[in-house]
Amino acid sequence: MRRLNPAAILMLAPTHLMLLLVIALPSAYVFWLSLNESTYGTGLTFVGLDNYTTVLTSRYFWRAAVNTLIVVNAVVYIELLLAIGMAALFLGGLRYPKIMFAIVLMPYAISEVVGVLVWKIMLNPGSGVLARSIEQLGFGMFNWSVSPPLALGVVTLISIWHHLPFTFLIIYAGMLAVPKSLYEASRIDGATPFQEFWRITLPLTIPAILIALIFRFVFAFRLFSEVWLLTGGGPARMTEVLALYLYQSAFRYGDFGTASATGWLMVVGSLLVASVYLWAMHRRMLRGND
Repeated sequence: MRRLNPAAILMLAPTHLMLLLVIALPSAYVFWLSLNESTYGTGLTFVGLDNYTTVLTSRYFWRAAVNTLIVVNAVVYIELLLAIGMAALFLGGLRYPKIMFAIVLMPYAISEVVGVLVWKIMLNPGSGVLARSIEQLGFGMFNWSVSPPLALGVVTLISIWHHLPFTFLIIYAGMLAVPKSLYEASRIDGATPFQEFWRITLPLTIPAILIALIFRFVFAFRLFSEVWLLTGGGPARMTEVLALYLYQSAFRYGDFGTASATGWLMVVGSLLVASVYLWAMHRRMLRGND
């Protein structure tokens, strides 16, 4: 049995302490708060699981949950397909690769709030350049502000635009790690570029794809800025997502207990989604070691 190195423990202690103070203790406090009734200017009153019952029987919570699942799945999988396609193009060779690489990464360098507000101005039904262009193409007035499906579509578009560089970098790094000798051997055997991609590049990039999926599902599950800045959850709370439902519960209605319960339900949901992909990665690693 390996003995623990005291020097290693001491060197890791500051990191562990930081994780304890920044993540573990606040999480434990939020869980305790979720078991209590609390609002502005009052003490805590223990109510057990009543807050979870309130949240799980709220139609606004379930509407927000459905909206979150629709948007998150659309964002993650569309973004993944685009990232794989872009990474394959870069791997195959593009003209002016440095300039193209900078263009692809540019959205990620822009503040999320600034990016959403710029899109909101461009899609303004009365004066936005994109909204007017859509109208001039014969599709009618693009009034997404009064149509929940269109509003959620705009949220999906903006989220993909802003976070696509992150997914692209992970996928592209995975493709670059594929040994060049495999491509040389496949060309000797007469493989076409598509066969190389389908039988070599894509299978060997799956670990990077799974990592990208885990990160993007967890990040997208906390979707807030796009919805808050575009619609505020309206009209009639039809475009609320879970993070916005939590915010409304805490800071508009002053119900910190149900807001904390919502937060822990989001944590559990994120863990369940992430565990599926972590299990898939674990299975793949075990097969690779056989």
